[in-house]
Amino acid sequence: MRMEKKLPQPVCGQEAVNLLNCVSESKFDQEKCVLLLQSLRECVLSKKVKKFLIPSQDHNQDGAASLSKRP
Repeated sequence: MRMEKKLPQPVCGQEAVNLLNCVSESKFDQEKCVLLLQSLRECVLSKKVKKFLIPSQDHNQDGAASLSKRP
């Protein structure tokens, strides 16, 4: 049985993707997006996220975003 290698999920990555997808929907729902923004903000504060980074396409990296945390 071959186990697939699972990539680590970026901290607050799912919350960020949810918000980005919300604002890109053709039927923009501002109330829904504000709730997702609040969810992302709460995650960022609880995990002490300092900065998000989106990998360059030149580096063949998988994942939607990565981040830097405060030391």
